[in-house]
Amino acid sequence: MSGTPTRILLADDQDDVRSGFRLVLNSQPDMTVVGEAADGATALDLARHLRPDVVLADIRMPRLDGLELTRLLAGPEATRPTRVVVVTTFDLDDYVHTALHHGACGFLLKRSGPTLLIEGVRAAMAGDALISPQITVRLLRKLSPPPAARPHPGPEALTDREREIVRLVARGSTNQEIATELVISPGTAKTHLANIQSKLNLRNRVEIASWSWQTGLT
Repeated sequence: MSGTPTRILLADDQDDVRSGFRLVLNSQPDMTVVGEAADGATALDLARHLRPDVVLADIRMPRLDGLELTRLLAGPEATRPTRVVVVTTFDLDDYVHTALHHGACGFLLKRSGPTLLIEGVRAAMAGDALISPQITVRLLRKLSPPPAARPHPGPEALTDREREIVRLVARGSTNQEIATELVISPGTAKTHLANIQSKLNLRNRVEIASWSWQTGLT
């Protein structure tokens, strides 16, 4: 990939976790770790000083937990919104729901492996929100989209192909997995998703999947 590498800040109180993440991410030609923090308060200071493209934040950290860190960096009151992906051992529904409503653009489980970690960073940079497949279905059955200025249309507003893509999104599929399933290019899958977001007045794939469960499409 060309262009400036994605600049990443790691926030986790476990040295070995940060070390593992750093090795995985620095092995990618389009990514570089620019800072590390062992607690939330330090992570907040570093984020404001270094201005990384993405912050990977654990939830349970000293001084300032990852959920509050997410709110301060990515929430509606953030002066310079920063992309935050929560990466944690704990998949409690309350944590997932709070993180996403605080502005997180991803919620990954540490046990999901390095491939999903890399995809999570790339999804954040692309304006998507990636959630570990282990918790996607359970979460989206309960998650309500935030209030919007306009009501969301029903499934009839979409084409048959767009409804297929919505169902795959609700299952936690990435753009690459959607492309493989439907025998289309990842770029075409991304274009379909952009059209779906526009038609339904939704911001990202998390809200698309939530809409799918609420309307009964999935």
